[in-house]
Amino acid sequence: MVIAKAPVAGLVKTRLCPPLDEQQAAAVAQAALTDTLATVMATRAARRVLVLDGEPGDWLPDGLELVRQREGDLAARLADAFVDVGEPALLIGMDTPQLTPALLGRGLDLLAAPDSDSVIGLTPDGGYWAIGLRRPDRRVFVGVPMSTSSTGSMQLRRMHELGLRPRALPRLRDVDRFRDAVAVAAIAPAGGFARILRATAQDLLEAAV
Repeated sequence: MVIAKAPVAGLVKTRLCPPLDEQQAAAVAQAALTDTLATVMATRAARRVLVLDGEPGDWLPDGLELVRQREGDLAARLADAFVDVGEPALLIGMDTPQLTPALLGRGLDLLAAPDSDSVIGLTPDGGYWAIGLRRPDRRVFVGVPMSTSSTGSMQLRRMHELGLRPRALPRLRDVDRFRDAVAVAAIAPAGGFARILRATAQDLLEAAV
C-alpha cells in the first residue's frame, strides 16, 4: 500500500516552501509519487494499492488499485487503510523515492517470516517510512503521535505493547524539507525525482552545494 496525497499545488509538500513555491513543490511531490508507484509496480506482490487523499491524475499507473483515504487524523487514516485492504500488507508513503523493488521485497519477506507478524522502517528524523502488519489492528496506532521526533519510537513501543514481533527495515531519509529533497536526490540521481528537482530548482541546488 502507498498512502499519499494527490500532488496539488498548495496542498502537498508545503514544507518545501520556501525555498520552492507551491507549483514547484507540487511538481517535486508528483515526481516522488511517480517514482514510488513505479517501484511498487515493479515489486512482486499479490496486490498493489494506492490509498489516496484527492483525485487521481495521469500519474496513476495501470494495474494499481485505488482506495480512498477516510477522514480523520493520520493515525486513524493509517489504521483505516489496513482495515480497508483487509489482509497482510506493507504500507509506505510517497516521501522515499529512493526506494527499490528489492527493499520492498525484503519488507514483504520479513512480514511473511514465521518469527514475525509486523515490520517497521524508521527514518533519521524520528518518524517511520514503512509499517507492515500481518493482521489489521486499529489498536496499533492508538496513542501514537504522528509527525513528531518520537513517532517512530512510540510506534515501535506500541507494537511491542500489543505483543507484536516487528522486524526492522533499513532506515531511509524521507523528503520533508528542501535539504531532505537534495539529500534524497543525491542518493538516487538517475530517478525521476532527482531529474525533476534539478529541472525545477537548479539555482537552489547549486547554492546548496
